[in-house]
Amino acid sequence: MKKDENLLKDLWFIAISTAGGFILSLTGMSIGWMIGTLIVACCLAMIRPAWLMMAPDQKGISRRWLALGQMILGIELGQKLNLSVLSVLKDHWFSVGVMLILSILLALLSGYVLWRFSKTDMMTSFVGTAPGGLSAMPSIAQEVGANTAIVSLVQMMRVLLVVLSIPFLVILIYTKQDSSASAAAETLSSATADFRLAPVLWTAVLILAAWGACKAAKRLKFPAPWLLGSMLGVALVHVGGAAVTGHDMMAWWPSQANHVSQVFLGATIGSKMYKSMFSGVTRVIIVGFVSSVGLIAAMFLSALIVSKLTGISLITSVLAFAPGGIAEMATTSVTLHADSTFVVAVQVIRVILVIALLPPFYRLLHHLHGEKKDKESSISGSNA
Repeated sequence: MKKDENLLKDLWFIAISTAGGFILSLTGMSIGWMIGTLIVACCLAMIRPAWLMMAPDQKGISRRWLALGQMILGIELGQKLNLSVLSVLKDHWFSVGVMLILSILLALLSGYVLWRFSKTDMMTSFVGTAPGGLSAMPSIAQEVGANTAIVSLVQMMRVLLVVLSIPFLVILIYTKQDSSASAAAETLSSATADFRLAPVLWTAVLILAAWGACKAAKRLKFPAPWLLGSMLGVALVHVGGAAVTGHDMMAWWPSQANHVSQVFLGATIGSKMYKSMFSGVTRVIIVGFVSSVGLIAAMFLSALIVSKLTGISLITSVLAFAPGGIAEMATTSVTLHADSTFVVAVQVIRVILVIALLPPFYRLLHHLHGEKKDKESSISGSNA
């Protein structure tokens, strides 16, 4: 009975929060559903009006909504890794590899700057500046114990800076667009909204693969198992199916699935926020803004160099390596007639690297930093 009551309360909270996502989605922003839902959920969690039916000591809605949102997101990301993406990476593996490593190192430097010059803890600073996108990083912040409010704020700021600045910078510097690099919107994903038997059956196969991979990832104690497990499981099945049949398999995956994922992630993360998490936020915004601008500028210059050395068009190179998230850069690439297959390939690979490699690195840093503080406190205690 209590489980049913908690389920109804969670659904009520999500339904109210979704109103914010719907309103912001009307602006055309691809990540609008998550940002709007997150803002409303955060306000509701801090105000806690009586009609919300949340107990004063309740720590947000159930984490199963976060897991479900991560799994839906992972299935969508896994479908983007197809044979055409692998063929693109085969031609430019060295430049892509160098740029991805460079982007992660620059993001770590940006996190170090945020940690040293603001009042945020080390874990929050590094997770907040990681180039994994607004959809993935706040949920990982909860996994590793970082401040989700600050992480969401810094990630949101960088995504908005990238979306608002990169297209205009590209157009200003590169007025003659490469029409041969244009790509259709269908290349952004192997999914389709066409409701037929074969795509529906393939969708069922991918969901089962995602579920099994999530369970395996959880048992093996992977970081963010519901996101990483579903993404890798679907990618392996998807690429394997394409290799066997000789063409990419089409799944029935409507665009609304991404909206549902964003709503679940935004509502769950927002529901677990409280006022003290926003202490010192003014300084974080200033330092985060400066470090984000520096990261974007460095990646823009690096993309210019890659474009000159490899012959990849400037628009494609800049959008592929910009730290703005998959959905945002993919949408922009179609608008500017860039090679959206290459853009999506690089952005997806970077997200996979960030989700797979950085959380263990964060934990190691946190452990070493904790040991250093313990040594310092013991030395100061012995001196006293």
